[in-house]
This record gives sequence, structure tokens and C-alpha cells, in this order.
Amino acid sequence: MERPKNRFLEELDHKLGNHEDKKSILLEYETHIEEILLESYGCSNENELMERIISRLGSPEEIAALWKQELSVTPSNMKWLFILMNIFFFGGGSLLTLFHNVFQWNWLSVVWRHLTAIPSIIAFIYMFFWALLGYEIGKGFGHGGRTLLKKTFLLSLIPNLMLMVLTVFEIIPHSWFEPLLTKTFIIACIILTVLLYPISWLGYRWGRKASI
Repeated sequence: MERPKNRFLEELDHKLGNHEDKKSILLEYETHIEEILLESYGCSNENELMERIISRLGSPEEIAALWKQELSVTPSNMKWLFILMNIFFFGGGSLLTLFHNVFQWNWLSVVWRHLTAIPSIIAFIYMFFWALLGYEIGKGFGHGGRTLLKKTFLLSLIPNLMLMVLTVFEIIPHSWFEPLLTKTFIIACIILTVLLYPISWLGYRWGRKASI
């Protein structure tokens, strides 16, 4: 059963050429081929096994072509895209809070009341953002995206932690966040912050599978 796997990986190795992530790509596909071989336990026909591998994963030529296309999306670009999106969310929310408390515009007060009435929906959308972060990294970079996910997560989390510190030490007045800033809301924020990485990790695993 090892011969079809080795033959497939050798062909993929050749087709990838000098791809910078060749090692991680081969490791990723080796894992998936082993899963297919386990599912095909009892089948000793090498040609049939090779056909099953290709039908599930694609031919080495197709795989190499897809990965070469991915070079146009660099890890650095992906990382900063999500970091900037998170800053945009926090920047928009911060400006909304500031303007609401400083200018007291009627239309802005209406917007504020509607948003503070649906904190659970806002939290769900934010959780989806972090799951999407993991999914896109997993889909775009496969096994090699694990380090990228950690770096992106840590950098994206900086605005969250800064807001918590500013609020806890009352550098930002608590009254600005009424009626949100209750004990229940604070505990929920802490729990959700702890869950951000597991959610991103699950999205990453899902994205890895989707890339195959």
C-alpha cells in the first residue's frame, strides 16, 4: 500500500519544482493519502489505490498548478489584511462610541440604542470574523499556515486587549458604554476572548480540509 503513496508524492515533488512551501505541502498531502489508504484497507490493487487517491485529491499536475497560483497571495498580505480588518472594526466602534458621547446627535443616539440592544448578534458576527480568519489561512496555506495563524491572531488581538485595559482602569469612562457595561457583559467578553483562538483554530482545520 506504500508504493502508490510514494509514487504520488514523488510525482507531486517533481511537479512542485522549487515551490517555497514544497516540504509542508508534501507533508499535508502525505497525511491525506494515509487517511485514504486506511479507508481502503484490504485493497491490494495498486492501480485502484492510485485511482482513489487521484479522484479524492486530484492529480499531481493539478495540485501543483493550484499551489503555484497561491503564491500570488503571500502570508504577509493575508496577515495584514485581517489585522487591518480587526483595527477597522475597533476603530469604527471607537469612533461611534466617542461621537455618541461627545456630540449627542439624535440620529447617532438612535443607531447606538439599536446596536446596544443586540450585543449577542454583534458578538456572533465577531466570532464569525475570527473563524473566517482561520478558514482563509487554512485554505490558502494548508499545513504551513499554522505559524501564520498564531502570528496573525496575536497581532490582531492587540486592539482587544488595549480596549480592555483602558476600560478596566477607567481611562475610558464606564458611562460611555452604558447600558452594555454590566457584570454579565464583562464576563461574556472575557469568555469570548478566551474562545477566539479555538474558534480560529477550528476554522483553520476546516480550511485545510477545504484546500484538498
